[in-house]
Amino acid sequence: MKMLDTGKFSKMNVSDMQKEVDEYIGQFKEGYFSPMSQIVRFTEELGELAREVNHVYGDKKKKATEADGSISEELGDMFILCLILANSLDMDITEIYKKNMDKFTKRDKYRYDRKDGKLHD
Repeated sequence: MKMLDTGKFSKMNVSDMQKEVDEYIGQFKEGYFSPMSQIVRFTEELGELAREVNHVYGDKKKKATEADGSISEELGDMFILCLILANSLDMDITEIYKKNMDKFTKRDKYRYDRKDGKLHD
């Protein structure tokens, strides 16, 4: 499998990332897990992310005996799992992003106070 140049990660687009994930998964006989298994795995990772956020920003500090964790590592795990799920469902994350940003910008256009003080366009 030809790996994308991760040293140039900042130049990768989401389509490249989806392709790299697909090539990685494609080398295994099992291939993609079922969507249900992926959602369960995503939920597990969300719990790990929540735990790390709680340790850093919440009231539940880490025990001295607990291994170091990383919010960015857990967030990265979730991002990869989103790519895996999208690939397995034959969905383009870039298109999903565009549709959702359009939804957010229209729906929340007047919901929050703008830094520029403008109430609307």
